[in-house]
Amino acid sequence: MDYRLIATTTFGLEAVTKKELQRLGYDELVVENGKIELDGDAYDIAMLNTWLRTAERVLIKVAEFPATSFEELFEGTTAIDWSQFVPEDGKMHVVGKSVKSKLFSVPDCQSIVKKAIVKSMGRAYDREFFDEDGAVYKIEVALLKDVVTLSIDTSGAGLHKRGYRADAGGAPLKETLAAALVQMARWNFSTPLVDPFCGSGTLLIEGSMYARNMAPGLNRNFVCETWPNFEASVFDDVREDARGAVKDKELTLYGYDIDGKVLKIARANALAAGVGSNIEFQRRDFYDFSSGWEEACLIANPPYGERLLDEKEVARLNKEFGVLASNFPRWHLNIFSAAGGFEEDFGRKSDKNRKLYNGRILTRFYQYYAK
Repeated sequence: MDYRLIATTTFGLEAVTKKELQRLGYDELVVENGKIELDGDAYDIAMLNTWLRTAERVLIKVAEFPATSFEELFEGTTAIDWSQFVPEDGKMHVVGKSVKSKLFSVPDCQSIVKKAIVKSMGRAYDREFFDEDGAVYKIEVALLKDVVTLSIDTSGAGLHKRGYRADAGGAPLKETLAAALVQMARWNFSTPLVDPFCGSGTLLIEGSMYARNMAPGLNRNFVCETWPNFEASVFDDVREDARGAVKDKELTLYGYDIDGKVLKIARANALAAGVGSNIEFQRRDFYDFSSGWEEACLIANPPYGERLLDEKEVARLNKEFGVLASNFPRWHLNIFSAAGGFEEDFGRKSDKNRKLYNGRILTRFYQYYAK
C-alpha cells in the first residue's frame, strides 16, 4: 500500500532532516514548518523509523481539508474510509493540536474526530460499537490556519527513544536534537570531537553513531509492527541491512564533566549504545580545560541560567569560551546556549548562529569556525 508520509521535526531542524532524507535516497520532498512530506510504502516507513536521526516521528497522512466548524470537521473525517487503516478491533487514541484556527478547543476536536471515525468504521464493519482491544492506532487531528490534517503515528514512542539512555542525568538534551547539532557542526570524523559539558554523554554518543553509520532505531520497536494490516516483515530486511552497514571506524571523542556521578551514567549509556570503546570520559572542571590537539571540533551544551547557574556565572563561563577560542584557533567551536548576550561575553560575533528550540526554550547554536 502506498502512503503519504510525514516526518515531523523540531522547529528549525527541517533543513537538517531534509538532508538526511536525501542521503537515504529520497527526493520530491515537501518541506513545511515542523514537517517534511514524501510518498512511500511499508518499506519506507521502516526505513524512516530506523534511520532518521533528527526527526521526531513518522506519520501516515490520511487526509487534509479545510474546516471552520465542528460540522465540517465531523463530515470531513467521516468521509474517509478508516477501515483501510484501522482493523475492527483497533484501539483508536485521538490526540490533537490547534494553531491560529477557529476550532481552537483541542478536546472538542478530538472528541468529534473520534465519533466521526467510529461512524466511518461502523459503515465499513456494519456495527455501532467497537471493543477496541487490539493494536493501538494513535490518530492526530492537527489544525493550522483552519486546515485540518489527519494522520496516524507509526513510531509509537518518539524517535529520540533510541534505547541506550537508561538515565539522562540533569537537564538532558534530546537525542534527536543532539544528532542535529553533530550534523551541523563542522566535524569531519578524522579530528577529535570534544564535549566539555558532556553530562550523560548524548552528544558524543550520537556523534559516534553518526560517524559509524549506526542506525539510531536499530535496537527498538515501533508501534506499526503490531498492526495486523501492516507488512511488519519489512523491518526485518531494514534491520539486517542496517547491521551490515555499521562501520568499524577509529574515532577520537572526549567527554568532560565536573560531576563524577553523571560520568558513570555517560559511560553506561555509551556501552548500551555500542560505542563505549569510541569515547573517553574524564572528570574535569571547564575552567581547567587543556588539550594537546591542534585541530578538533568542540560541541557544548553548557549551563545557561535555566540550568542552575546565575547570570554572573553564566557570563563568566561564556567569556571562558572566548579564551578557549584564542588558545585553540584551529578548533571549530559549536556552543548551544539560551544565554542572553552570549556573543558579547564571548568577545566576538559567531560565524553563524541558528535559532533552535530545546523543548520550549528558545536557544541558539553559535558556531565559530577554525582559522
